Amino acid sequence: MKFTKDEIRSAMLLYAVTDRAWLGARTLPEVAEEVLQNGATFLQVREKGLEHAAFLAEAEELKVLSARYHVPFVVNDSVEVALECGADGVHVGQSDIQGRDIRALIGPDKILGISANTIETALAAQAAGADYIGVGAVFGTSTKKDAKSLTMEGLRAICDAVDIPVVAIGGISAENLLQLKGSGVDGVAVVSAIFAQSDPGAAAKRLRALAEELVHG
Repeated sequence: MKFTKDEIRSAMLLYAVTDRAWLGARTLPEVAEEVLQNGATFLQVREKGLEHAAFLAEAEELKVLSARYHVPFVVNDSVEVALECGADGVHVGQSDIQGRDIRALIGPDKILGISANTIETALAAQAAGADYIGVGAVFGTSTKKDAKSLTMEGLRAICDAVDIPVVAIGGISAENLLQLKGSGVDGVAVVSAIFAQSDPGAAAKRLRALAEELVHG
């Protein structure tokens, strides 16, 4: 499935990034479906410790699931898994675009997301062919120990500097999401605000409503 630029921008609204740390007895596809049913508009699978075959099998299942809900699905970091499972794209960090043409590897039709935290890195991501930028950490984060918080002014300056969609990430919760009003972001990316909650579906539903208010007023 190929997504247009407008569809990608709209899909930034509530961007769910998976984390299996809080799943308990439930499977990731089971929880992901609940999250998609309740308003997540984009899904990224992030696996730091899973071996290749298991990661690929999981990604294939999530790809089918996302397609059922017409939601873009990308793989974090692994271009190989993204291509093998037929994902809609890949999300990479700044270090991944140093000396490596990710856009050439994935082709013109796949979605390319790149992380950035300064105007310079945001412009570098845009130049590298990114379809959107993940910017943060906006409130600090427990999932990336070395991530420094970005000021509202810094976030606004990045949004103003690029032409592609910007999704804010890092420590975002239902309690602080609306503090991003006026920054110019196209949506929010969350991990623990969904996957660490006792009811991920209900959490997604609440976050979706808040994200609508943030972006559309």
